[in-house]
Amino acid sequence: MKQIALIMGSDSDLAIAEKAADVLKKLDIKFELRVMSAHRTPDKVLEFAKNAKNLNFGAIIAIAGKAAHLAGFIAANTRLPVIGVPVKGNDLGGLDALLATVQMPSGVPVATVAIDGGANAAWLAARILALHDEDLAAKLEQEALTMAAEVELKDAKVRGL
Repeated sequence: MKQIALIMGSDSDLAIAEKAADVLKKLDIKFELRVMSAHRTPDKVLEFAKNAKNLNFGAIIAIAGKAAHLAGFIAANTRLPVIGVPVKGNDLGGLDALLATVQMPSGVPVATVAIDGGANAAWLAARILALHDEDLAAKLEQEALTMAAEVELKDAKVRGL
């Protein structure tokens, strides 16, 4: 099975990356967690992006706040799916990161999840890998059934009040 790259622009994004990591662990998807900055270590990010496919990655999750150029920079240098996770900051509440991540030019797509949406980024990455992995597709189907059952239990509980 392909693995997922979890790239943070800063170690201050670790709490968001951990949410993604928890989902990937639950689904038994291997991942590599790294800190790389599009602004401070652009050569390192460029080398990683250009070699990611050869390193058996199937998708890349890029987590960054403020100017949030990480996902776009990676997407410009690989043909793998890139999922951007904008991170909430103190200045603009993450709106700056959201806009920087989602407003990509034509031909350089970045799938973007909600501000601080690390878990959903992992779920989306899993769905991408599941296109070519029947076992993972079955796990995702089971997870969907489990989530539905949890909602039914909550509904029954509140209806019984």
